[in-house]
Amino acid sequence: MKQNKYVTIDAEICTGCQRCCEICPVDAIEGEQGKPQTINSDKCVMCGQCVQVCSAYASCFETYQDSPLHRLQERRMPEIVREPLFAAYYIGDIPQVKQALANQSLFTMVQCAPAVRVAIAEDFGMELGSLVPGKLAAALRRLGFKRIYDTNFAADLTIMEEGNELVKRITQGEALPMFTSCCPAWVKYVEDEYPELIKHLSSCKSPQQMAGTMFKTYGAALDSVAPEAVYSVAIMPCTCKKAEALRPEMQSSGFRDVDAVLTTRELAYLIKEAGIDFNSLPEESFDDPLGCYSGAGHIFGVTGGVMEAAIRTAYELITHKPLADINVTTVRGGQGIKKVTINAGPVQLKTVVVAGLKNAIPLLEELKNGKADFHFMEVMTCPSGCISGGGQPKLLLPEDQITARELRASSMYHHDEEQKFRKSHDNPAIKEVYEKFLGEPLGHHAHKLLHTHYGDRKNRHEAK
Repeated sequence: MKQNKYVTIDAEICTGCQRCCEICPVDAIEGEQGKPQTINSDKCVMCGQCVQVCSAYASCFETYQDSPLHRLQERRMPEIVREPLFAAYYIGDIPQVKQALANQSLFTMVQCAPAVRVAIAEDFGMELGSLVPGKLAAALRRLGFKRIYDTNFAADLTIMEEGNELVKRITQGEALPMFTSCCPAWVKYVEDEYPELIKHLSSCKSPQQMAGTMFKTYGAALDSVAPEAVYSVAIMPCTCKKAEALRPEMQSSGFRDVDAVLTTRELAYLIKEAGIDFNSLPEESFDDPLGCYSGAGHIFGVTGGVMEAAIRTAYELITHKPLADINVTTVRGGQGIKKVTINAGPVQLKTVVVAGLKNAIPLLEELKNGKADFHFMEVMTCPSGCISGGGQPKLLLPEDQITARELRASSMYHHDEEQKFRKSHDNPAIKEVYEKFLGEPLGHHAHKLLHTHYGDRKNRHEAK
């Protein structure tokens, strides 16, 4: 069995309580009760939920007195960290980001996922679900990033491509239903367990990867910087995004789309290490044009958000009319499976929203057996979508975890309501980037940069 290089378990700390086994959506954690557990990386989708629930830890006093640095170094955590070190953890990327920020020959660009701004404040003592986009932008600027951009912009870009892809598949009857491809843990699961269904995945890259591609092409041109000088960093709530960034397919610009990924918690460590007083920071803006976003792009961070954003655009593509009510509340929230049919003129658009990877299995089996009756399915591996990702601030009590998810989701929708533009295709920066650079959605240039392909991992594992 191969060990996982991203998410792992410290055998010296693990008590074998198996809380991680209970939450793992793919049964990748192996071991006997009461003994240290291990992670089978062939099965693992790197969602990091085991990291979130792990309660076995090394005392901070014991850790720092008897073995002061080795665990921090193994985890690539700053030496200033003063918190219990839990058995389940992920490997960080702070050292390489610090090196890039210190390298004057590199032009650093950073993007921030929507779920980060409703969670990072928790690591600075603010209330659960506090929405802090302005302080987040200010902190990134003080860390030394040259361009502070936003994954929300790329989420809008994703909807432009994905919405048009869905309409094309419906009108041409191709590979329906279509699956979302924003969640890399979900994509890996399909590759691992259902390779015969890969054709149903949208060919769109995730917003993280689309943003990275745009940084090294359009963004580089805006700043008259050579693409190879651009160092692209993504701040994500998700541990699997680290693995996604390293996929060999993710370099259609001629360079790796994303050079490094930091989780929400890692960014908090970096801010603290730099001595930045996060709570006292002023409200600042993300940079234009790749920091301009709609409310639709923002709600990607909560389960049902991708579906709602897609419906807002796909409905108009199909009917040539705006939705009567832009708030498609029927697809929002909750764990499990939610099926909703949208009356889109000539098309009864049948949608499915899945929260929690295990809940997708019955639907995948139905599809294999020719019994699936829907057009479009969103799947998020984590319980409430990205707001509950493995890289978010850690809360030990189950009741606090539930409250945090509810308040983070509420902040997401509140921020959507505040936006001047709430549909991806209305975002003026999106219109501009198509006019000046990409051409039309699904066009040759857009397809080359913003779409990808996936491969059969199942037979690759079995051939070993």
